[in-house]
Amino acid sequence: MGVPTPTESATIDPNAVQPSTVGMHIEGVEGGRWASAPFGALRLWDNGTAWSQIELAKGEFIWGNLDAAIATAESTGMSDILYVMGTTPGWAAQDPKNLNESDYPQPGAAEAPANMVDWTDWVTTVVTRYKGVITSYQIWNEANLNNFYNGTPEQMAELTKEAYDIIKEIDPEAQVVSASPTTRLSKSFDRFFPKYLEQLATLDWPVDVIALHTYPDATGDPSARGAAVIKAQEYLTAAGAPTVPLWDTELNYGLAGPGDLPREEITGARAAGFVVRTYIDNLRLGIERSYWYIWTLEAYDLLGVQVSPGSDGEQGFFAVNDWVVGAVFGGCTESENTVLCDFSRDGTNWIVAWAQSGEANYTTPENSQLTCDALANCSEAPPASTVILTEVPVRIYLQ
Repeated sequence: MGVPTPTESATIDPNAVQPSTVGMHIEGVEGGRWASAPFGALRLWDNGTAWSQIELAKGEFIWGNLDAAIATAESTGMSDILYVMGTTPGWAAQDPKNLNESDYPQPGAAEAPANMVDWTDWVTTVVTRYKGVITSYQIWNEANLNNFYNGTPEQMAELTKEAYDIIKEIDPEAQVVSASPTTRLSKSFDRFFPKYLEQLATLDWPVDVIALHTYPDATGDPSARGAAVIKAQEYLTAAGAPTVPLWDTELNYGLAGPGDLPREEITGARAAGFVVRTYIDNLRLGIERSYWYIWTLEAYDLLGVQVSPGSDGEQGFFAVNDWVVGAVFGGCTESENTVLCDFSRDGTNWIVAWAQSGEANYTTPENSQLTCDALANCSEAPPASTVILTEVPVRIYLQ
């Protein structure tokens, strides 16, 4: 149940859910690490591969981390790689002698480049170097947060347009992914996202994919995430956005904040179930793929759902691989507080069901036989029996 190879992916029914819908970040991929959880698309972020970490002086590049990360991916058969093109090196910032120390990942990294030519030279260099290898280029990470980007939406749209034109000239098959505002800080999101979309519209939408980050607050669950997605889609509709894929390029649950909300540790069937619900919600809500943050070798205290070897969160990805990937999605129905989603593969049918909040009674259909949660805890569920649904999804096996 590891990462699908290109051959394995090619054999999947084209009408079925593809492996690339399940994206991942990997801590240490630049050092040869690879996730034990199954997934189908890789995003490079927090791997020492940002612009500010590669071009340390104008025209002087250290490619080691990016080359090594790509080599690791290629050695596993992974061919779907999303690369984040920001952040700004200190030497290219507005005032190189007065850099903001709180910028991430280095002082000055959150500034819009002082000279557009520095940006266009960088884009040209990286796309030329990795033509046909990197399959998607994302313009910037969390561009509505000041420690990641403190320029204007208009400037970000211009950076997007300049990058789009260069990428399409050098590597027309590569996808250009918009900067990814995070919905987590709603006021910041509301200030940035509509204006960014407005400016992209004036530039004739120089993107192939629109991106979001949908971390809810520390108490938020997949239902809260879904509400944030719907709000973002309303902004897209209002802006007259074209019909392009929507990707969630970074998410997890339980992170501390905003404000003084403490981190919530999410474990057990709830952790695995949040992973399953996330990827099925994507199918319900029209998100083509999501990149989970982050597979780590050891627990990472920042996160509510850990995805490390043997963790409950990792088991959620095995459940997604079994319940969702390679299956034909038949749609979902909602009745009061319940969600029922239909899947089939090779003549076998099943339902994935949960309560949006609290509990809900569900009467199994006439061909029901078994229910299992994402940790493979199973119980008999004969026809017309009552199953108490919770926020943790269950798979109902049908005869």
